[in-house]
Amino acid sequence: MRFGIALGRLNPVFFVECTLEAERLGYESVWLPEHLVFTTQMSRSPHPGEAHPPVPPTTPIFDAFTYLGFLAGQTERVRLGTHVYNLGLRHPFVPARAAQTLDLVSGGRFEFGVGASWLEEEWVATELDFHSRGRRVDEALTVCKRLWTEAEVSHHGEFFSFDGVVFEPKPLQRPWPPILVGGESTAALRRAARHGDGWIGMGHDFESAARQLDQLRSLRAEAGRDGEDFQCCLGGPVESRDDVAHWEELGVTRLIVSPWARSREAVDGLRRFADLVALEA
Repeated sequence: MRFGIALGRLNPVFFVECTLEAERLGYESVWLPEHLVFTTQMSRSPHPGEAHPPVPPTTPIFDAFTYLGFLAGQTERVRLGTHVYNLGLRHPFVPARAAQTLDLVSGGRFEFGVGASWLEEEWVATELDFHSRGRRVDEALTVCKRLWTEAEVSHHGEFFSFDGVVFEPKPLQRPWPPILVGGESTAALRRAARHGDGWIGMGHDFESAARQLDQLRSLRAEAGRDGEDFQCCLGGPVESRDDVAHWEELGVTRLIVSPWARSREAVDGLRRFADLVALEA
């Protein structure tokens, strides 16, 4: 089992300190959430069954690639992930270049968590169609993969069209940085099964995770990908080593944790959790 930490559960003042301590303690990764903008009026929620946004519009947000690049320059081993990047809000040239650059400057430590987004008002503000976001993300993923692997790319799709594009250098990780598709809906799980190198979920208990992972296995089998390596990452409770074993039995390969109640207690929380699960630096 690999363990990552959720930077989005921290006051940004503590991002650097906690990232450095996480690397020292043996945590495998740190994960930064991403949005372009929040709006004063927000609807929906990424959490199934909830109708209201989980954060206020004044929540600090950052350019994920810039901030993760900054953290890459201060670390050596810890992997750096987006949890998750709203891929459909950009032309794929933009995230393809940003991901390639971060992967190179970090020495191949980037994990590309992507999603179709839950905040409709963010799409309205950027003058894009929220209801076609899934198809837009699928096409953007196709374009990014081709840019990262092909010498010359021409593409003519529903949302993007171009001829004779050359994209160099390629990412350090081959064929590309791991693509982890986020989301809890059937559409998101299907996207992960068809297009992703893994799935990145939200907070779960054992029962809810089992339902999602069972559905994901079925969708991967339908896509003819059940024999391939595949990451399953999510957040969930860990109170003992037995809990870790239970998550592993379900098929989870990485737990993204935030073992603190307040940001100022985060470093101590990281240390206690590392002792609980016997992390090795």
